[in-house]
Amino acid sequence: MVTDRRVVDAALVVACLALTVLAVKTPWADLPRPVVALAAVLGSVAQWPRRRWPLVATVAGAAAFVLSGNPGPLLVGLYSGAAYTPRRLVWPAALIGWAGFAGRSWLDAGHLSLADAFYSALLAGAVVAIGVYASIRGALMESLHERARHAEAERELREEQARAAERARIAREMHDVLAHKVSLIALYAGALELHAGGNERLEQGTALIRTTAREALQELRGVLGMLRTRPAPAEDLASLVAASTRAGQPVELSDEAGTMPATTARVVHRIVQEGLTNAHKHAPGAPTTVSLLRDEKGSVTVRVRNDAGAPANLPGAGVGLVGLGERIRLVGGTLRSGPAGGGWELEAVVPWIEGEEVR
Repeated sequence: MVTDRRVVDAALVVACLALTVLAVKTPWADLPRPVVALAAVLGSVAQWPRRRWPLVATVAGAAAFVLSGNPGPLLVGLYSGAAYTPRRLVWPAALIGWAGFAGRSWLDAGHLSLADAFYSALLAGAVVAIGVYASIRGALMESLHERARHAEAERELREEQARAAERARIAREMHDVLAHKVSLIALYAGALELHAGGNERLEQGTALIRTTAREALQELRGVLGMLRTRPAPAEDLASLVAASTRAGQPVELSDEAGTMPATTARVVHRIVQEGLTNAHKHAPGAPTTVSLLRDEKGSVTVRVRNDAGAPANLPGAGVGLVGLGERIRLVGGTLRSGPAGGGWELEAVVPWIEGEEVR
């Protein structure tokens, strides 16, 4: 995703530079050609960080158009100012775009007519409208994708709960049907061994039956315990970190918690998953750290922290954090999230819940 954006940005810069060549050769402005070339090149190059600094790209594009007559940087910069700035800054971006179009008309004619001012406003408004539409559409698509991810997670949870219920039912049936009968076999074999009457072969046979029955009962209890235990998440923390890194979010994992019980591990896995999802959504490309610490009481402290990244301007319903907070509360833990050092930090404390231990 990040690579695709960089390709688009590079293509736009190259297109603006190509227009710069035409603007200098024709020329498109009455100023000296070195001035035209310098203004157009600077305005074109300023479009590379347009997603991070959209208003800077808008101002540079407007200045480039006024001084060189090259419309490329202004069109790209004005679109970026409308698409990537907060809504309260769209009007300043539109005014800067209008000033760029109107300034070019003023330099060409020596004055600004009412018609030129109107057409400049019309053109700037059209570009801003396209940028705002693209921003709203992108935010809507991201919201739909987020809903789909939550729906998929809920579906998987329901399926996992259904599988766990079925395993528990099978375990109960096996216990009712087999465990009782195997216990009776061991009991009768022991009684028969006591009444063997000195028959060595009979004593050996009954002892073997009794021993085998007890071993079978122990193995059966182990199988029943495995059936009753819900499996740990198939995807471990290292896989989550690797997936985020491949998606363009550099993540560093520091795991000092060691082996954890299954219930604790599942909650920790969900915390890290939600933290990385929010970091990728709201600070794409920002360096992110995931740390796990275990205190003397056994509680696991999970921190997911990201630096300030490029503003994505994506709306969030906060459903993920609400659901995560409820899950942590049910196991007796705590959750905190908020700004930290110019970025964002998600911190949760999960109690050590004894049970089957997993990595």
